[in-house]
Amino acid sequence: MRLGVLDVGSNTVHLLVVDAHRGAHPTPMHSEKTVLRLAEQITDDGELTTDGADELVRAVESARAAAVRLGCGDVMAFATSAVREASNSAKVLRKVAEKTGVELQVLTGVDEARLTFLAVRRWYGWSAGKLLVLDIGGGSLEVAMGIDEEPELAESLPLGAGRITRTRFRHDPPTRSELVATSAWLEDQLAVLAKKVARLGPPDRIVATSKTFRSLARLTGAAPSAAGPRVRRVLTDTALRQLIAFISRMPSADLAQLEGVSASRAHQLVAGALVAQATMRGLSLTELEICPWALREGVILRRLDHSNGDDQTAKVTGWGREVREAGRGAGRESRATGTVER
Repeated sequence: MRLGVLDVGSNTVHLLVVDAHRGAHPTPMHSEKTVLRLAEQITDDGELTTDGADELVRAVESARAAAVRLGCGDVMAFATSAVREASNSAKVLRKVAEKTGVELQVLTGVDEARLTFLAVRRWYGWSAGKLLVLDIGGGSLEVAMGIDEEPELAESLPLGAGRITRTRFRHDPPTRSELVATSAWLEDQLAVLAKKVARLGPPDRIVATSKTFRSLARLTGAAPSAAGPRVRRVLTDTALRQLIAFISRMPSADLAQLEGVSASRAHQLVAGALVAQATMRGLSLTELEICPWALREGVILRRLDHSNGDDQTAKVTGWGREVREAGRGAGRESRATGTVER
């Protein structure tokens, strides 16, 4: 079965195509990205601009054409924080559906945390024991923890690297006072989460996903992507502290020249590093292991779990329909806390 995942995030629209069937390891066949920076096209009134919506339509149509050309039997199309938080999101979603035929489903932050946790659990297996999983996106920070495939704790906080850059920094590079104030503010924002994590007891394995963590690990000496996904990569608190002292003095144009840093995300690297550091400090973590699987793989795995075993390639229809159930899993969301009750 050839499956596609269309991920409309705060920074990029990313199409991932894999060959997979139930019980098998998904094999990546194609990946393409369009940089839109949708989160930066939100007006002061909270609306996604007309230009931003038009660019989204074009990017989704291009991804749809690629998926059809590549023979995808199904495509799970979803959007995360940028579209989720836009005050005109319903209008934007209708426009995308009318112009492209693609029905984007909006994932909640908690569902992002759950699906990312599922991907990490499948990557490491049951021998990893109790997992603590961190993911820094453009708009939000997801944290999940548990010993099963459904986490006991699933949280999403508005502490993404892009959001912090837009709301906390006025200079490039940020001033010393901006760095100090932001670090202190992040510590306060993470205090409640730290207590929730502590109540679950110490994790057996601490894992981080996302482009932000991968870039930080690469800049502190982890193996490059060319070494393959199964090479062990880590990020330590000591290395991260030293890295922040270095990159916080560099303008984003210079950061974009560093190996492992994409030009489209260089401007938010320092903010992402501060979020990573504050999270590690708040949760008393000294080392993170980097997992190559994250949200998109979680969506694929949940889709395969719900498949009937028919691996025959079908016509591309029902764009996005599978995502409606993808984040629900076996647990029940607590509206008051955003955690998963078992």
